[in-house]
Amino acid sequence: MKDITTFDEHLDERYGKIGTEKRVDFEIKAKAFAIGEILREARKDAHMTQEELAIKTGTRKSFISRIENGHSDIQLSTLYRLVEIGFGKRINLTIG
Repeated sequence: MKDITTFDEHLDERYGKIGTEKRVDFEIKAKAFAIGEILREARKDAHMTQEELAIKTGTRKSFISRIENGHSDIQLSTLYRLVEIGFGKRINLTIG
């Protein structure tokens, strides 16, 4: 293994260059994890349990847990429901 000097080089070495199947799979999982962390923090800021959020949004506690742990793909409509109904907040989506 060559000397890796940047995080991007590490990702290239471990998962392949951007656009390769292995790298895309990694990026998708990383984004799912990040969304889960954001939702967990928002839930905690709202002083809610997973059960309370699930009841308020018509989902299950186990589903909230899977999302927060990055183990579930989340549909955009579900994300909106969790944020807007669950937390009373708005989502701003940016594509860049």
